[in-house]
Amino acid sequence: MAESTVKEEKKGNGGGSDKKSKIIKPSLNMKELRELADLVDAHGFTDFEFENEKIRVRLSKNLIAPTAPQTSRTAAPTTAGIQESTDISSDIDNDEADDGLYQITSPIVGTFYRSPAPDKPAYIKEGDSVSGDTVVCIVEAMKLMNEIQAETSGEIVKVYVEDAQPVEYGQPLFGVRK
Repeated sequence: MAESTVKEEKKGNGGGSDKKSKIIKPSLNMKELRELADLVDAHGFTDFEFENEKIRVRLSKNLIAPTAPQTSRTAAPTTAGIQESTDISSDIDNDEADDGLYQITSPIVGTFYRSPAPDKPAYIKEGDSVSGDTVVCIVEAMKLMNEIQAETSGEIVKVYVEDAQPVEYGQPLFGVRK
């Protein structure tokens, strides 16, 4: 990484100024920055910020859900970028089919799990009846397992998210026919 030169003014007694150059060495080189980004990615963070008296670094990425479900709960999502829809007509058909359904949405950003553990059955499946206090899934955020309740009564007719997929705040998880 190239070194930066900063001009610094030094005032003398005679009112004039003496100009002097000072070499500032970078506090983080590109190799260290890449290693930091890899470490943040390896631990599944979507945002990371570090600041000291010399430097401020902020790393951020947007996650999208991969199309194939993950098989392990310990695997961190690594897909980043923007997902584009190539089939507009199928999206419109899905929206029309979901008309009239109450959507249970994610209250937080995290990882969606349908069951309390990988070897346990799902909390609910399509066709199950739920009430307001029925636990429908878990959203893991920062190693905390948050139970999500239905908050409505009805029948689960649609599951929008695959198990172990990242979810965003407000993203629909289930469709409920009241």
